Formats: sequence, C-alpha cells, structure tokens
Amino acid sequence: MASNYTSNSFLSEAKSLVLDNISNEQFGVSELAGEMNMSRSSLLRKIKKQTNLSASQFIREIRLQKAAELLLETEHTSSEIAFEVGFSNPSYFTKCYREYYGYPPGETKTKKEEEESNAEQKNEEETKEAIIKNTNVSKYIIAIAAILIIAIIYFFKDQFTSVESKVNKEKSVAFLPFKNLSEDNSNLYFINGVMESSLNNLQKIKDLRVISRTSTEKYRSNPKTVSEIAEELQVNYLIEGSGQKIGSEVLLSIQLIDVNADSPIWSEQYKYKLDNVFELQNTIAKKIAIAIEANVTPKELALIDKKPTENIIAYDFYLKGLEKQNERSEVGLNKAIVNFEKAIEEDSKYANAYAQIAICYFYLDLNKIDKKYLDKLNEYADNSLLYDSTSELPLIAKALYYINVNEFKLAIPYLEKALEYNPNASSVVLILSDLYARAIPNTNKYLTYALKGIKLNIEANDSVSKSFIYLNLSNALAQNGFTKEASQYIEESLKYNPSNPYAPYLKNFIDYANNKDLKSLTSKMLIEWKKDTTRTDITQELAKLYYFQEDYDSALLYYEKYIDILAANKIDLYPAENIKIAYTYNKMGFSKKAEQYLNKYKDYLEKEESIYKEASLAVLYLYENIPDKAIEAYDKFSLQDDFQYWVILFMNEDPLLKQLQNHPKYEETIEKIEMQFWEKHQQLKEDLEKEKLL
Repeated sequence: MASNYTSNSFLSEAKSLVLDNISNEQFGVSELAGEMNMSRSSLLRKIKKQTNLSASQFIREIRLQKAAELLLETEHTSSEIAFEVGFSNPSYFTKCYREYYGYPPGETKTKKEEEESNAEQKNEEETKEAIIKNTNVSKYIIAIAAILIIAIIYFFKDQFTSVESKVNKEKSVAFLPFKNLSEDNSNLYFINGVMESSLNNLQKIKDLRVISRTSTEKYRSNPKTVSEIAEELQVNYLIEGSGQKIGSEVLLSIQLIDVNADSPIWSEQYKYKLDNVFELQNTIAKKIAIAIEANVTPKELALIDKKPTENIIAYDFYLKGLEKQNERSEVGLNKAIVNFEKAIEEDSKYANAYAQIAICYFYLDLNKIDKKYLDKLNEYADNSLLYDSTSELPLIAKALYYINVNEFKLAIPYLEKALEYNPNASSVVLILSDLYARAIPNTNKYLTYALKGIKLNIEANDSVSKSFIYLNLSNALAQNGFTKEASQYIEESLKYNPSNPYAPYLKNFIDYANNKDLKSLTSKMLIEWKKDTTRTDITQELAKLYYFQEDYDSALLYYEKYIDILAANKIDLYPAENIKIAYTYNKMGFSKKAEQYLNKYKDYLEKEESIYKEASLAVLYLYENIPDKAIEAYDKFSLQDDFQYWVILFMNEDPLLKQLQNHPKYEETIEKIEMQFWEKHQQLKEDLEKEKLL
C-alpha cells in the first residue's frame, strides 16, 4: 500500500519534484536526477537505500498515490486520470494500480467508503469509553492551557505587536524630478543637474537600490500619488525636492519619504554658494544614506566626496550639456558636445566632460554602417581615462568604443569595472545584459544582468518598450531553465503589448519546456507562421520541429521556404541549421543538395568559436557515422559552462542523436551534459536568491 515519504527531507523533495511534473510522462529517473542536481547513479543508490525501491518504482508509486487522490476527489474517469498522472497507456495504468492497491481504479471510492465506515464504527465505541475516563482530566488540562496562553501573550506581546516594524525593508530609493522654483526657467538645467548628481552619489552605495533618472522623469508632471509612484517603481523610499538658483547661490528644499508610513522621515532646507554645490550634493547623499540606515563603505564614501572639477563655470557648462544630451536627438547631441567642449576649455582635465563627448559620438554613430566619429570617440574616451580611471563614465566611454568596433570582449572589463564604482548604473547593466545575450553568449550573466536591469530601469519605458524588456527577461529565464518564472514574464510582455511579434513565439517554446508536447508546439508555431510567412525565424523553427518528428516531407517544405527567404533578402542566418537541412535532403533522396548544405555546415564549423563548438562537431560526426568521435565531442561539450536549456530540451529529439542511443557510453555522456547544466542552474539560483534578484 501507499508509502510515506514526508518524514525524510530528501524523499520529500524528490516527491515534490515528481508531483510538480506529474502529468509529464517523460519525467523519469534522469529528469528527477537533474532537478535534484545529482548524478543518475547517486539518485538510484539513495532511493534504494531509503525506500528499498528502484527510482522508477519510487516515481511510479507517487503517480499512483496521486491517482488515488484524484479518483476520490474528482469525477474524472480512470483513463482521464491516467493521463493526468503521466501514464500514456490507460491499460498499463490499470494494471499498475491493481498491483499496488489490490483493486482496480474503478473500485477506489467504494473501497474508501468501506474503510471509513469500519473506522467510524470502531471510533464510536472507543470514544464512549474515553469520554467517561477523561472528563475530569480534561477540566484541569483546559485550565492549565488557558493560563499558559495568557502567560505567553503577556511575555511575548512585543513580538506579536511589532513584527512589521522589525522587518528589514529593502533599501530602495528613487529621486522624483526636482521642481524649479527659479523665476527664470532657463535655470531648470541646473536644478536637474543638482538632482542627478545627488542621485549619482547615492548610486555608488552598493547597499542601496537606486532607480535611474530616466525611470522617474515621467513623474515630473504626473498627478499620481506617492504610494502609486512607489508601487510602480517598487521602492520603499522616495525623495522629493525643489530648488532655485539666485545669482551665486542655490537654495534647495528636500525630503525623504518612507512610503510604507506615507510620511517624511527626514527633510531639510539648504542655502549654498555655487562654489560649494558639490559639498551640497555630497551632503544630501550622505544624509539620505544615514536616514535609510544604508551601509556605506570607506571606499564608497571617498567616491561620494570626490569632486568632478574645481571649476564651477566648467560644471555649469557640463550641466547644460547633460540637458541637451538627454534629448537623444542628433541636434541635441551636437549641442551637448559644444557645451562639454566649453567645460573642457574651462577645465582641461575634466574627465567626465571628455567621457560625455565620447558617449555623444557613440550615439551619433549608433546603428550606422559608416562610423564617422569612431576616431573622435576613441580619442575622447582615452582622454577621460587619462584624467580619471576610477569613475564609471570614463570606463563606459571606452567600452562604447569597443562595442562600436565590434570588439565586444574588450568592452566587458571596462563595463564590469564601471559597476564597481557605480553598482546602480542601469545603462551599464542593460548593455552587459545585451552583450551576454547576443555578442558573447553566457546564459548565467545574461539573466543576472537582465534581472538587475529590470529593477533599476523598467519604468523608464513605454508599454511597447516594457513588453520587449519583459520578453528579454523571459528569454533569459528560459535559457537558464527557470521555465515557470519565464512563463510569468512572457505573460507580462503580452499584457503590455499583445501585438509584440516575438512574444507568442517565445511563449510557445516556454509552454513546450513546461509540457514537452512537440506536436502541440508545432501546431502553435504553424499558427504564428501563417500570420507572417516571410519571417525567417519562425519558418526555420517550423522546419526544425518537423525534422525532430522525422516528418521529412514537411521539414523539407519549410526548409526550402526558409532558403528562399534567405536568398530573397541576401542574408545568411542560422548556419547551424545547415546540417539538419543536409540530413533532410539526404532522407528525401537529394544527395547533391545534401552535400551542398553539408559543406556549408563544415564552413561554419571552421569559424565557430562559441561554447557550442564541440556539440556542433558531434552532430557532424553523427552525420558521417563516426559515433565514437561524436561521444568524444559531447564529452568535451559537457565541460562547458552556461549553455542554454534549449540544448537539454531538444538534444534527444534530434534524429541524428537518436542514432547514438545504442552506444555503450551514450547514457553516461548525456547525463554529464544534463548534470553540468543543472549544477550550474542550482548555483545560479542560489546566487540570485542571495542577491534578492529571484
């Protein structure tokens, strides 16, 4: 009869994982080992030792126990429940159920009613005897229990009444746009500059999460309440301020609001000479950090106290440049450069001014084939680093130069160093996320930076942009095996923009990751393809899905459509697909075409330098019927870090790989790849939870 696994943490976890995947008939020993970050052999030994069952028997028992619950609680038929608990064959389910419980599924309710009736009759007889014996004893027990409860409430009343006050709130803060009280509106740039510099000082404190200015700018003339803004930004503290520039003085009123209490916890008015504006900005940052009880290191304090320039005229030109730069138009960028150059004329060692000119040139060349400003970008970036290599802006400027010349790996150290000086630099976080997703594939870092970016910058965007940010995060989660979380964010993407052309595509694959239904995925992708038959990505995916199902007629139909799209647009995408195209042509009897695409694949392998090179080589060896070399290549691939979950999901669907299943080292090799992925997945999960990102 039914076993109890709840008393043992290992067995309890294993049972929970099986129940989470109860309807997935493919969830077996290897999948359970992967979820528990164990080798298959270790899992087998541990289950055998603690239950005297094989791992397969252990999983089957849990499925049968769940089936019994469903038979009692629902009106579903035996066949329906068989599918719900992962049995694809109802007859086999009935056989297993009868062997385990001693009766068929259809008699479950009857048997349960008989057991309850017998137990009830026995309990009534025992209860009558117990009532007579225990009446007097119960009176004393009730009295003593009441006294104990009163004592506990009295001595621990503080713990009961002040739990909320002792919760360690996240130290998250956002600056709302400061109001310009100057009679001259042309002074707005200066008040904005004071706000942004104060914000930038706070961003240097790692213990704080500081929302970017771009995220809060939209609230400048927004009627929303403090609570509504805080909820949208997901922060516990808001900073409001107003100021004016009068002659050679700046006046500033500022308050820090605890959103949960809906009241200011610190407020102050300042009157400073313009020459002391840096002291004002530093004072604001320190006072806020103290009020929030942030942990500020000596290194961070030194960075806050560092003056960008001693020349207030240079600083004034710099702030004017920032205001124009924030327009992000070509006209605005050129006007910004003029102001930054004037700042340098006043202070020839003004590192941030050099850096901002470099950044302007980056944006002027962005997305253009002919890079007109590359040399100037590099020159100004180098000058900024010459005068200050311990601030984020000069480091960002140099990184942008390397990005513009497609030397992405050289950009990474500068960006990561920039985050050491400003852990809340949202622009750096978003650039790193993009690089690790696209240019230098690393699923771990892609997800880490995507999660950080969404915490710092999500409200900076309109609904369409938000949809793509959530799409990006969902993709990063899926690539790392967090498919349930990926489902949540892909729904957010669709909520903000139901017309997002890529969200349904990704959603279909995330659904597959959760249900492993290849035919359902194919049907859904066919629906997406019909919306736009010219889409290269969906056409090749559809061809590949038919290829996985060994439906080579359909696979060839869509592969040839895909080839036609590439030719019409004079592009060459997805070169790794050429081996599948070759195999499909070969299966359909077109040997010359097969050879043509096989050679294309070999050309691609000669240039391949990514972490997937060995896996790609293995597929070639399988095509050429050299299984030992394929195993050797997969062994090498199993040592790689941070490869995508899609590799695990679709590896066993590939007809080429299926040829390897009789090889004596097949299971061991595939297990190594799976275990490498799940070990990294678990470590990443722990790291993200520690950083409160997941």
